[in-house]
Formats: sequence, C-alpha cells, structure tokens
Amino acid sequence: MIRCIAIDDEPLALKQIAAYIGKTPFLALTGQFESALQAISFLQENEVDLMFVDINMPDLSGMDFVKSLSNPPRVIFTTAYSEYALEGFKVDAVDYLLKPIGYSEFLKAAEKAKTRIQPKEGSITEVHSDDKFLFIKSEYKILRINLADIKYIEGMREYLRIHLQSEKPIMTLMSMKKMEEFLAKTNFMRVHRSYIVNLDKITTIERNRIVFDKNVYIPISEQYKPMFQKYLDDNFLV
Repeated sequence: MIRCIAIDDEPLALKQIAAYIGKTPFLALTGQFESALQAISFLQENEVDLMFVDINMPDLSGMDFVKSLSNPPRVIFTTAYSEYALEGFKVDAVDYLLKPIGYSEFLKAAEKAKTRIQPKEGSITEVHSDDKFLFIKSEYKILRINLADIKYIEGMREYLRIHLQSEKPIMTLMSMKKMEEFLAKTNFMRVHRSYIVNLDKITTIERNRIVFDKNVYIPISEQYKPMFQKYLDDNFLV
C-alpha cells in the first residue's frame, strides 16, 4: 500500500481527495490536513510515500511547502489555476490535477505515482509455506497467515485482498496466477477469474454461487464450473 496524505484548505476538496484515496485499492490515507503547517509536524513523525497538495493555501502555499522539505515524498499537486502547472513540474511533481477533479483523472495520476514508488511484483511479495501457513508482504510488513484462517481471496488488478475468518482483509501486491499456483496442492480452488476459495469454509451453495456469511456471494464462472462440480460430486452424499 502507498501511504498518502492530503492537504487542502477547502474542506469539500479535501473530503473529495480523501474519498478518492479510500476508493483506490493501492492507496492508504494516513492523514488529511487543512494547512501545510499542520502536515509538517506529521511528516516529522510518520513515513509518507505520496502527498496530494493544493497549491493555493494561506500561510504557506503548497509549492513553498514542498520546496521547504529536504527529502519530500512524491507529490501530486491539485489546484484551480492552470498557470501553476509548469512550476509544479519544476519541483519534480508526479502530476498536476486541475480542479474540479474527476476520479478517472485522479486514478491516472495515482497509477503514475505507483510506478515511481513501488518496485515490480516479484521484488515486493514473496510467499513461503509448509502447507499450513504462508508469509506475505503487506503495508511494509511481513505477515504470517494461517491457511485455515482464510475464507477466500479476491483479485483486484495487481493486488489480492485476502479475506480472513475473524480479522479485517489483508491487501498484498500479487497476481491471482501466482497465488493459484502456490495453493495448487492445498484445499483451495479457483472458482472465478477474481476469486479463490477455501473449500473447507464452504457451508452453502445456491444458484451457482458460494455463500459466505449472509451477504457475500462468490460466483462460480463457466470456466471453473466443471472442476468445482467434480469436487461436489466426489463429496456428495446420496
């Protein structure tokens, strides 16, 4: 996950950027501020990868704020004034977003920042196991996950969201193919382009969907249906 902060003296604009960050799978909002001065003390105590900074702010402008930092994180500037674009690129800004900002524009800029911040998949995520647990990298930590605690795994572009029995989901940079190959000899099965399920956790199946809890429905696609049907046939009591 790319750790982000948002800085804007306009509450509605700040709320929008925060919402966009929350909507983007590979971004994590760690702070939001209505002035650059508030953000300075936060940066002294916390690691940040990317800042969304409004240029036109009282007391200390976004441009002067970035120039004042000895080792600034990556920056995406936001402003209502296009004349600041050239100056923004002089301080090596990743991108420049002109208000009002649509999500598609925001996502394009975020994707550009991701290519500058994160290495490729192979060097960021490693998997190890003895068929009972695995180690993955998530949010700059190495986490051990017991396979028995996993309900299902959801694919989200370059990322996977691992849904656990009793904890919040864990995000990791990895392809579905890599995870599927790793779990090939375990009691997990891919049932959809975007889903791998723990067969031991299945309790209900209805209308070609696996039901987890009361409102989570995992579709079984035509591509994977024969393999899943064979699993059902082999374990069906008549």
